[in-house]
Amino acid sequence: MNTKKHGQDDHKKRPSLELIIEGKKFEWFEQFITGKQLKQLGGLSLDCELFLDIIEPWKDDAILNDEVIDLARPGIEQFYIKQRLKYSIDGKNFETDKQYIKGAQIRSQGNIDDDYQIFLDNKEPYEDDLIENDEIIDLARPGKEKFYSKEKPFSIELIVNLKPKPWTEKTIAFEQVITLAYGNYDSNPGKGYTVTFDRGPHQNPEGSMVKGQSVFVKHKMIFNVKQTDKS
Repeated sequence: MNTKKHGQDDHKKRPSLELIIEGKKFEWFEQFITGKQLKQLGGLSLDCELFLDIIEPWKDDAILNDEVIDLARPGIEQFYIKQRLKYSIDGKNFETDKQYIKGAQIRSQGNIDDDYQIFLDNKEPYEDDLIENDEIIDLARPGKEKFYSKEKPFSIELIVNLKPKPWTEKTIAFEQVITLAYGNYDSNPGKGYTVTFDRGPHQNPEGSMVKGQSVFVKHKMIFNVKQTDKS
């Protein structure tokens, strides 16, 4: 390392002070150093954000280019730059200087509706991780974290002729209601059915159904089905 400073080489007459920049050790032969000199010494861009590593519980100090630091304090001064951590949500790129992010922040940044789940894309053979709103993710892991959203599986319970029936679609057809009630739908022209419903969603809160019709459903929606004989 070239230790000449301002064209002088009399540093050999002075004791050196050790400092660490981005994990690499350097020597400096004066008590004070500016932020600009630190960046030049470490081969860093003058535009980067440089910080002085301070023991907890105090926060690390951001070092401005014209700021002067005393290297003669006890211990070896350590400096580092905060890397911008990159990640994506549904294909859109984001950056942050914070190492950790909560699932709720991902949902907010990605404008992800509550009806959608958030997953962290993992490389095969590992399965993708489901990210809950209160979960904390480390963005500093190797590689760029990729998050994506997927509509939640639809699963509710309908009440058909007073019995609970599981259902996984957002709508239900006349024939499907009858199948839930009786185990199958008899299309014999001599057979007839009446279907009424109550406590439905805002699209169809209550009413009756006829063959070929479908209605929107919600959890605990009530259906009453009666079988009639047309003969």
